[in-house]
Amino acid sequence: MPDVGDQVIVRLEVSPHDETTAVTLAVTSPSSAVSTPVVSPVDNGAAWTAPVDYTAAGVWRLSWAVTGTGASAEHQLVPVAPVPGATGDGRVYATTTDLANALKEAPPLNAQKLLERASELLDSDFLLTAIYDVDDEGMPTHPLVIKGFRDAVCAQVEFWEEVGEETDISGPLQGAQIGSVNLQFGAGANRSGPAYYAPKLTRALQLIPSEHIRFTVLAGC
Repeated sequence: MPDVGDQVIVRLEVSPHDETTAVTLAVTSPSSAVSTPVVSPVDNGAAWTAPVDYTAAGVWRLSWAVTGTGASAEHQLVPVAPVPGATGDGRVYATTTDLANALKEAPPLNAQKLLERASELLDSDFLLTAIYDVDDEGMPTHPLVIKGFRDAVCAQVEFWEEVGEETDISGPLQGAQIGSVNLQFGAGANRSGPAYYAPKLTRALQLIPSEHIRFTVLAGC
């Protein structure tokens, strides 16, 4: 799988072929922009190649058109990954170094992605109505709050490493008390279903002194 910034020489095999065979290529980017790189024959026309610059992450489409002998059309979908380790646009409450220190071992290669998703989970499910001091970027400023958020995010990533990130969609939390907030989620009248929050995540938030963070609503369903 190519990464953003890679130039790849793409190749199409053509059979049968002769001197009448001609090939063109249309490259459609994830934003629907279309380019037509120069296509060149190799192996006496048995294959045709073209350079493609992958400038954005997402799914690219390569549309080959063969005319003359061997006439055909072929479409290929190419997934392109973002730059490894690149951060997203949202807040991230821990670094890969923080995670390595929490795990007491090297972090997984997808650590940055997991930290971003764990930070999004913290924002959407726990901090949406919380009140605490922040800087101009919306990041916490008190050391104990910074530590609590860092530990919570690392705990969630550690949890996903043990049970799989797919548990994030398989079932909700069954009970947690954070200050005045009582979280009770679940399916059915008896709230049965697997938890998808790390137990250590809620404990990390509970350890933040109440004078530095306040949860303003009673959440639950």
